[in-house]
Amino acid sequence: MPNPRRQDLIRALPYARRYARALSGSQARGDLVVAESLRDLVVLDVPELPPRLALYRAISGRVAPQSPELPGALPHLQRKLLLLTMLEELPLPDAASVLSIPEPEAREALGAARGELSRIAQTDVLIIEDEPIIAMDIEELVIQCGHRVVGVAHTEADAVELAQRHPPGLILADINLGAGGDGTSAVARILRHHEVPVVFVTAYPERLLTGERVEPAFVITKPFDPVTLSIATYQAVTGGVRFP
Repeated sequence: MPNPRRQDLIRALPYARRYARALSGSQARGDLVVAESLRDLVVLDVPELPPRLALYRAISGRVAPQSPELPGALPHLQRKLLLLTMLEELPLPDAASVLSIPEPEAREALGAARGELSRIAQTDVLIIEDEPIIAMDIEELVIQCGHRVVGVAHTEADAVELAQRHPPGLILADINLGAGGDGTSAVARILRHHEVPVVFVTAYPERLLTGERVEPAFVITKPFDPVTLSIATYQAVTGGVRFP
């Protein structure tokens, strides 16, 4: 007879991969920590937490702070709280349970982290988005986050050409560019000549988080708000945190 808890863990895997990749800074490190965390939970049950939260806790325990921390970097606890509450959209009480801290401490740390985001990790952003109205909205959000927009590309060809003329510090790319090509292909072409962190934007993140092929390290879900963009940008630009 199927184990319901194990089935719930399997259903939580795409979101666990997103969290682990964003926290550690790469697909390879993130997927490795998810696999090891999942093995731990299959053997050692954590009955006080629902399966998805238990998986987040296991991942959080396996990804360690950088040593030493980068000057001006957000503390490790604050990074985790931002990712859990904004990227993974957990209520604050659930995020506090995942990190095994009191809710008042989590609320204070989260408030401090959100305040710091407005002044750090600012960079030049190339936006790749085929829908003009959506592109305008994303551009406004990028500016609200304190970044500079070096260009908005509506097609794969435009994206490659803009990146050559104005090398960005970050690429914010939609996956599907309609008749204009493919966002992942555009990014792959740019990365052949210019090493730059990338945040992918999609309405269907679970399709990019299978762990079966080369996939993005940073994925945010449409629609998103400035804080979610700020968090993803910060993690992408600073390279996440270390996986032992």
